[in-house]
Amino acid sequence: MNPESPPVADTLDPGQEAPPPACVMCFNASDPSGAGGLPGDIATVAAMGAHALPVVTSIVMRDTAEVFDQHLLDPEVVVEQARGVLEDVTLSGFKVGFLGSAEVLGAVAEVLSDYPDAPLVSYLPSLSWLEEDQQQNYLEAFRELILPATEVLVGNHQTLMELLLPDWDSERPPSPRELAVAAGEHGTSYVLVTGVLLPSKGTEQFIDNVLASPQGALTGEKFERFDTSFVGSGDTLAAALAALLAAGSELQAAVGEALAFLDQSLDAGFRPGMGHVVPDRFFWALPPADEDAAGQADDATPPEAAAADEPKSKGASRRVH
Repeated sequence: MNPESPPVADTLDPGQEAPPPACVMCFNASDPSGAGGLPGDIATVAAMGAHALPVVTSIVMRDTAEVFDQHLLDPEVVVEQARGVLEDVTLSGFKVGFLGSAEVLGAVAEVLSDYPDAPLVSYLPSLSWLEEDQQQNYLEAFRELILPATEVLVGNHQTLMELLLPDWDSERPPSPRELAVAAGEHGTSYVLVTGVLLPSKGTEQFIDNVLASPQGALTGEKFERFDTSFVGSGDTLAAALAALLAAGSELQAAVGEALAFLDQSLDAGFRPGMGHVVPDRFFWALPPADEDAAGQADDATPPEAAAADEPKSKGASRRVH
């Protein structure tokens, strides 16, 4: 993933097969809007230079504005998808998204238990569209079955509070460290908390995105908050982090790169329908807006180089949620 490195093919002996990219198994729901879920995971993992192994956990009915319903899959069908691929492909890491039901959570946890050394990034989306009893059953199963296997838990500040500190009654919101302490009690090493509101500075409002352990905050990045809302940003961040960890990146560096990738994906976001803006995970592969018809601009910049070198555009709104 280093743009300065020579192509792998140039370093191989004639006839020698190039090694495959890091392979990341993504457990997530289908998303016909292409904004999040498995389509978002596949696009993000590919953009980060890894290979996605997508396992469908639920069929979600939604558009770019909202979720309407879902069709649950038999847990055995989910396990069969995963086992068939895992018997063939060398795994580098896991990413867990929305799993549909407590029963599928249990089935996925059994698969994860056979690969304790593979890094797992778990993302908890908002479950506000589910009935209250379904939400509670899902959260309870997530706490008991997924958190013990998770290296990094990713989620919006409010969503993680509902999962980790449901009885929080203080007037102030819990800090990322307090969320990390609560996650650590379930076996999770780190939390990546998005959407932490910061005091406004005049007309500007910023949100913080913080990687924390039970010992304290480790790293993060602030985003300016705009009125435009996005769909698929959380899946994008978690999938990018999973791909980077699977490829062997150090955690804090991987979080910084994943946040930079998300920021630029949102800056380049587009609105395909009448709902929210969708992140453009391949912003780095598009020609610059001022490139003329003769194609005088440089070749497309890989995402890691773009995150470091390109100025952040203020023309699009950015908000992690």
